Amino acid sequence: MRIALFCHSILSDWNHGNAHFLRGVSAELMDRGHAVRIFEPEDGWSMNNLLADGGSQALDDVRRAFPLFVPTRYRGDALDLDAALDGVDLVLVHEWNAPELVHRIGQYRARNPQCRILFHDTHHRAITQPEAMKQFELSHYDGVLAFGNVLRDLYLERGWAARAWTWHEAADTRIFRPHTGVANQGDLVWIGNWGDEERSAELDEFLLQPVRTLGLRARVHGVRYPEEALSALSQAGISYGGWLPNHRVPSVFAQYRVTVHIPRRPYVEALPGIPTIRPFEALACGIPLVCSPWSDTEGLFTAGEDYLVARNRREMEEHLCDLLSDPDWAHALAQHGRETILRRHTCGHRAAELLSIAGELGLLQNGSLS
Repeated sequence: MRIALFCHSILSDWNHGNAHFLRGVSAELMDRGHAVRIFEPEDGWSMNNLLADGGSQALDDVRRAFPLFVPTRYRGDALDLDAALDGVDLVLVHEWNAPELVHRIGQYRARNPQCRILFHDTHHRAITQPEAMKQFELSHYDGVLAFGNVLRDLYLERGWAARAWTWHEAADTRIFRPHTGVANQGDLVWIGNWGDEERSAELDEFLLQPVRTLGLRARVHGVRYPEEALSALSQAGISYGGWLPNHRVPSVFAQYRVTVHIPRRPYVEALPGIPTIRPFEALACGIPLVCSPWSDTEGLFTAGEDYLVARNRREMEEHLCDLLSDPDWAHALAQHGRETILRRHTCGHRAAELLSIAGELGLLQNGSLS
């Protein structure tokens, strides 16, 4: 099958976590013999920030890590969709695209009934900023891929899409796997961006205070940390490592004994059941994981067996103490979590789900219409 993917960026994951999953699924589809062509804007903010933060060396590093991906970079209206999509069977359009482009691709679908087009939503804006979603014209789209049931149901209930499927994120196990023989650098590592005040209080309760109270050797990687956040890290005794390319995360996990997941508030309050991609990746790397509260309403994992849940600061401190003082239990927890990922939540699983959806839309495995 010939597939086209329109995304903000496939190479840069600077504050752009969607690149993680899209790279993994694209690689799996290519492995299955499908042709995947990727389009991204040439003036994307993520790529611009990657170059500003790490220079051309950072981009060269990403290209070496992902040699399969040579995206077509375009300028707005200069993109000739008729030429770009000639012969394409399935088009995936990620929600982090310009509304004008989303509309133009829908118009292409109206003129080309042999093609199938799906909108891919991996953000909380549909609930927290519904007016923003009205910019997207999806009337000619064949359906929506939503990264959780609550989001899928919202599209259907509000009549934004005639068909919608739940398509959870997952771990790219080509990249995310345990690394052995790595020297220990500390107790706890957290990898995540500050979050635009969407989790400042949670970071203080579930990360800064426990690290300071327990005297842990801890490190944080991420971007968009304001001065007050950097000061808070310093006061808690946490070293700040800045931006970390996502393909280098597994080697950093291997240097520490435990990690935590602290979801942004909209995912806890408005989109229960959606953990975002970070816990999938941590579990795939075989590192013990402790989460601040989120409701796994979709039964993706088993709390207490795949990871631990801390309902408050005291429980976070207790869980961290227990894991750090009992390596056997920490290993068993991490191993169970990794086995769950390998059994249910890899990008290979999601590629198979996408192909099944393509079949529902009348596309056979070779891309022709049934």
